[in-house]
Amino acid sequence: MEVKSGEGRTIKRRVGLLYDERMCKHNTPDGDYHPENPNRIKAIWNKLQAAGIPRRCVVLNSKEAKDKNLLSVHTENHVNLIKNISSKQFDSRRDRIASKLNSIYLNEGSSEAAYLAAGSVIEVAERVAEGELNSAFAIVRPPGHHAEPDEAMGFCLYNNVAVAASFLLNERPELGINKILIVDWDVHHGNSTQKMFWKDPRVLFFSVHRHEFGTFYPANDDGFYTMIGEGPGLGYNINVPWENGRCGDADYLAVWDHILLPVAKDFGPDIIIISAGFDAAAGDPLGGCRVTPYGYSVMLKKLMDFAQGKIVLALEGGYNLGSISNSVLACMNVLLEDKPVAGSSEAYPFESTWRVIQAVRKKLSAFWPTLADELPTKLTSLKAPPAHMISSSDSEDEDTKVETLEAVLQVALSKLKVDDGHAELGMATPWRSELSKVDVFYASFGSNMWKSRFLCYIEGGQVEGMQKPCSGSKDRNPPKEILWKTFPHHLFFGHDSSHTWGPGGVAFLNPECDCRHKAYLCLYRITLEQFNDVLLQENVYSDDVSSPLFDTNDLNSVANKKAVSLEALKNGWYHNVVYLGKEHGIPILTMTCSLSAVGKFKSGEFPLRAPAPPYTNTLIKGLVEGKQLSEEEAKAYIHEASTKRL
Repeated sequence: MEVKSGEGRTIKRRVGLLYDERMCKHNTPDGDYHPENPNRIKAIWNKLQAAGIPRRCVVLNSKEAKDKNLLSVHTENHVNLIKNISSKQFDSRRDRIASKLNSIYLNEGSSEAAYLAAGSVIEVAERVAEGELNSAFAIVRPPGHHAEPDEAMGFCLYNNVAVAASFLLNERPELGINKILIVDWDVHHGNSTQKMFWKDPRVLFFSVHRHEFGTFYPANDDGFYTMIGEGPGLGYNINVPWENGRCGDADYLAVWDHILLPVAKDFGPDIIIISAGFDAAAGDPLGGCRVTPYGYSVMLKKLMDFAQGKIVLALEGGYNLGSISNSVLACMNVLLEDKPVAGSSEAYPFESTWRVIQAVRKKLSAFWPTLADELPTKLTSLKAPPAHMISSSDSEDEDTKVETLEAVLQVALSKLKVDDGHAELGMATPWRSELSKVDVFYASFGSNMWKSRFLCYIEGGQVEGMQKPCSGSKDRNPPKEILWKTFPHHLFFGHDSSHTWGPGGVAFLNPECDCRHKAYLCLYRITLEQFNDVLLQENVYSDDVSSPLFDTNDLNSVANKKAVSLEALKNGWYHNVVYLGKEHGIPILTMTCSLSAVGKFKSGEFPLRAPAPPYTNTLIKGLVEGKQLSEEEAKAYIHEASTKRL
């Protein structure tokens, strides 16, 4: 194996770096956009090159895994399928096979990329275990931690990290690697890695992830904190399941300090392998969390105190090109012992974070006595406001700035209705009683055109195609009336993906009238209280606020202004409430983006994107079941909206 070192420079630490553009051959067969695409690793590599990182590292060539390596954690049927899926004999069946799997696409380059990804993680892990390198980063794709022993899943074909860990333990025992700590900081639970080492005390598996009581992908109970291993492996499986999104540096570092690091000290790993997904980074379209490059650098730096700094990072998820590139660069700076990136940990964890930490410590204290002590109240009382008070869009853009705690509180407090000089967050909300007596027509132009979908916002739940359930409204009474109208506005689709529907654009209505266009809107007669709850769920993913987002004063002024932009939801995609007239004397309101956002869609700063099939299907169902268009007419209507220029 050829090794290229950088220009004869002196290296304080021998840090390995592996990248191979052949892994870019794995792509969608029709060229459609997908969040897990070749640009992910290209962007990382370009960022590292621009920063001069490769010339300071030992740059390794990639290496394909051998079947015997893969068979240590995967079944023979699965290995054979992935090995042969790119061959011509599968040309006519490839798409059909992929469609039966969970969140998987396959093409002519998938086999080679999968073998290279797994083999490359083996390569860097072996070099670090031998002592040839102090640490290493494998920039690989497709990712691996969802790939089950017998089935591809969640963008993953082979479990790269598990294959490498098994190789060190079972095929190279002479290296003296008897205990491996696998840290999975990808925003999704490492379901496959957990299963592969469920009964193995040689591997301490730790995963911190969004879980939301089993509603966040992979949407099951496997990632709950009660899942702690079995038999000899009991206590060697640690899950830290976030109850909500928007977790950031303070939340992750609290988990490091009060769960992971104390256990790692007692476990004493010989090497650490990190399933390094960066979809918990601020701005990621699928993750919805707020970890910064500084946060990742601190998490990594703290782990370097163990296993003599023998750490291997293998790329998993991360779908915002700017976020993943900056985060990987921050980690490489740590491995090279550079000056740390600028940042601050002054913010506090959420209250839910402390609750989860305490539950995990209690569950595992019988196996790790270091976790037995109660955390002092003085510590756990330091907490951020509830997650639902922090404004966040369905999917944040790369340049979105995370608001300061003080600014968030100021917005929330400014909206409070003060009664007799007293107001407290979380108390009864008298505004609901007032607004429950006022009716409006909420006009929907997107997936809410389908009644079954809209009722998720009223009654709670989810329909086919949605990634997670809705919390519903406080008042769960159905709409009093439903009718359809057309309006002279331009319907279009934009953004790369959303938490609700996954990859693909979602619907927007240009706030300005234009008689050249005709948009079909379904009008639901609901209360102004319910309209507030729908606004909240469309923009923030929460189930309550302490004061109305849009009250009777706003309702009176919107008829004159034609639109009201809601400051408390300014990072949300649908924070602009637009007045469309009256029906039976009742105001018609819709929610869409601002005119400034339309300008960014026009300029290309925000991407225009056609809706994905699950989202498209809801639009078609709404138009057809509403008896507005035939199925073919509905498809044509959506296609025209997807392709017509703004």
